[in-house]
Amino acid sequence: MSTHSVNPGGALSHQEQRQVARQLILALTAGGTLILGLLWRVLAPDQLAVADIILGSASLMVAVPVLRHAFYSLRYPSLHGITDQLVALALIGSWATGDLLTAALLPLIMIVGHILEERSVIGSQEAIESLSKLTRSRARRFDANGNLHEVDNHELVAGDIVEVRAGDRLPADGRVLDGQASLDTAPITGESVPQEVKAGMNVYGGAINLDGRLRIEVTRTGETSTLGRVVALMQSAEQASPPITRLLERHAARYLLLVLLIAASTWFLTQNTQAMLAVLVAACPCALVLSAPATSIAGLTVAARHGILIRGAAFLEELAELNAVIIDKTGTLTHGKLQLHALLPQAGESPEALSALAASLGATSNHPVSCAMVNIAPQNAWPHLENVHEHQGLGVSATTAAGEAFLGRHELLKTQVVDLPQEPQHDGPIVGLVLAGRFRGWILLADSLRDEAANAMKELRELGLNQQLLLTGDRQAVAERIAKNVGINNVIAGALPADKLQQVSAQIDNGFRPMVVGDGINDSLALKAGVVGVAMGAGGSDIAMASADIVLIGDDLRRLGTCVRLSRLCRRTLQMNVMIGLGWTLVIVAAAAFGWLGASGAVIAAILHNLSTLLVLGNAGRLLRFEEKLSD
Repeated sequence: MSTHSVNPGGALSHQEQRQVARQLILALTAGGTLILGLLWRVLAPDQLAVADIILGSASLMVAVPVLRHAFYSLRYPSLHGITDQLVALALIGSWATGDLLTAALLPLIMIVGHILEERSVIGSQEAIESLSKLTRSRARRFDANGNLHEVDNHELVAGDIVEVRAGDRLPADGRVLDGQASLDTAPITGESVPQEVKAGMNVYGGAINLDGRLRIEVTRTGETSTLGRVVALMQSAEQASPPITRLLERHAARYLLLVLLIAASTWFLTQNTQAMLAVLVAACPCALVLSAPATSIAGLTVAARHGILIRGAAFLEELAELNAVIIDKTGTLTHGKLQLHALLPQAGESPEALSALAASLGATSNHPVSCAMVNIAPQNAWPHLENVHEHQGLGVSATTAAGEAFLGRHELLKTQVVDLPQEPQHDGPIVGLVLAGRFRGWILLADSLRDEAANAMKELRELGLNQQLLLTGDRQAVAERIAKNVGINNVIAGALPADKLQQVSAQIDNGFRPMVVGDGINDSLALKAGVVGVAMGAGGSDIAMASADIVLIGDDLRRLGTCVRLSRLCRRTLQMNVMIGLGWTLVIVAAAAFGWLGASGAVIAAILHNLSTLLVLGNAGRLLRFEEKLSD
């Protein structure tokens, strides 16, 4: 039976729920009437006319939706429409031969199968609905006077300040201004371990505050929030047809003609009406039609559960064929934020005093290097500053109780100290500190490598993605150091966006099928050009996420391997489902054509048809047990 009534964009509407309920009530009523007709035949064999009237009534009850769906499928052809048309033809044939029992049983069995199919489709929609519920919550918002008011989270706008207590759900994406807490982010990122957050960290709407109290500045709300994008991508992915489904749709008319020819040949050779009707029913391609969408929906649902958003089933299939990786450095293999690499105080200088003064001076500027200084010492240790002045592109200076302090590049410091020592060798930014006319020490900063990066790239090699290229706009020395740490042999540094696009195209021209991984605006062209583009969702740019086919919400690179393993499992499941759908259909059609299904061939064919559908759905459902293996 057709499933065209199901809304692919979300959970069932009230109208669709009522339609499913009506079908169930109709099936129960028709089933009761059918049983009454059969009992009448047995208990009152001399009143067969009355029994036939009862059976005819049961047949008419279920005939109406069958014929309506068949007529609809003539106007709007689809794969499921073939089933509607074949069942309608078998129903009309049963009436024409006076077989009222088959005329009642056949559509009844198919309606029950239709309800089971819809329940399988509803499963993914319920997953979307459960995520959508996370976007709806209450929030405690501060007004201009600092008073708290409880509002709907949809009323929040960027810049609002909210309070989140223990047990509350975060109402929107934001940045922690004050407080410390453990957050359950499993619904968004798939992380089972609570995330510890504190002031300055970014958080996701939909996460649950397990303890502590947070004051958060809202940064994104509604559809622009991380969770809003999760829901939108799942809805978009569910609507996309898998490639094999599109292939079957192109040959739907030929398939229907072939079935009609087989049915006509069966009747012509055997003069057996039941065999002809059985062929029509047995040839219903529900199991084959459901094999691809059931598999892809299960795969997309599992991926979303692990914080992996895949835009469509086509990209889920492409993942299984990858044999190369092209990956960005900054914000992808690394965190994309400068952190303290080393502190080199002069002899006799206190490292604690050096870091405290540097942090205090760094807090006075918005330059990325200055911002990186803020976290190298606790705020309560910062000395008081006066007369702060920023030297554009060179550093900052201020007056302290111990004298004039300068923090910045070598060019700024040499104007204050005659015998300034040479900068140490380092790939990242270097700043020095001068206090009261005397040089106090160097501070080395660097973008730190993600802890899981080396294991993630190793796992991809084990999965057959041996061709690995680090493609970055950074300097050659920095790129080679990072590549060596993660086991990548091929490095191209200093690449502009056009260069990255050219390198991806060159890999494809050489026969590779690359996964392209990046996070920035400069990666968007390359992400589009790759066989599959993967964007880092938490820290990535909106343009990169819009260009990518897959978004990793949690930014855990080990999920690249999860993507590949899940896609290959989906491919094996799909192949098995196609074999079940096609093989089962051929066997039943052959049995029906040779009359092996007996006197009630059409009814038996309908039962076997539904059994094959359940096998396909059950096999696809095994994907829901997939668990990723994130190695340390």
